[in-house]
Amino acid sequence: MTFFVKYDFDLACKTLLKEHLDAFDVTYSLGSLGEVKIKGGLSDEQRNSLTTSLKRYGIEILDGQKITLVERIKSAIDELLKDKDLKSIKVSTYLSDTLHYSYAHLSSVFSESTYTSIENYIILRKVDLAKELICNTDLTLTEIAFKLNYSSVAHLSGQFKKTTGLTPSSFQRIMSKKIKHTVNPKT
Repeated sequence: MTFFVKYDFDLACKTLLKEHLDAFDVTYSLGSLGEVKIKGGLSDEQRNSLTTSLKRYGIEILDGQKITLVERIKSAIDELLKDKDLKSIKVSTYLSDTLHYSYAHLSSVFSESTYTSIENYIILRKVDLAKELICNTDLTLTEIAFKLNYSSVAHLSGQFKKTTGLTPSSFQRIMSKKIKHTVNPKT
C-alpha cells in the first residue's frame, strides 16, 4: 500500500523541538526563524544530548555566527514566500528589517557561505514551492504563479524550466503518471 502525506515542516520542527526541550526541564521560548532561547542555558552534557537526539531528525544546532545568520536568512525568505501579506514588500527591505543588518552585509555573508546569491536562492525556493503546489494541490499554473508572486505564468515557466530543465506542465504530467503508477502499478 502506498499513500502520500502533506505536512507543515515548520510545525513539525517546532513540535519536535518542544518535545526534546521539555525533557530537559528548562525554561525556553521558540522564536521565529529557527531561534531557540533557553533561560540560563544548557550544561555541556545537556547540549550534547540535545544535539545527538535532534540529529536523528536532521535538525542541527548551529554554532558559527555566519552559519546561523545564513540559516536565519533562509528562514526569513521562506516566511516571506509563504505569507501572502508580505508579498508586496521588497526582499532587501524585509530581510534588513527582520534581521537587523544592512542588506549589503546579509548578501555578502550569504553568498560567501553558500556560493550563490540571495536572489538565486529565492528563485530556487520559489521553484521548489511551485513543485510542491503542483504535486499537492489542484491549483492551476496561473494560480500558482499568482500565489508565488510571479508577474505571469510565462515568468514562472521560464524560471522553472531554467532550474529543472522541465516546463511546469511537463513536470505536472510526469508527477501525475508517477502517482498513478504508484497507486495502481498494473496500469
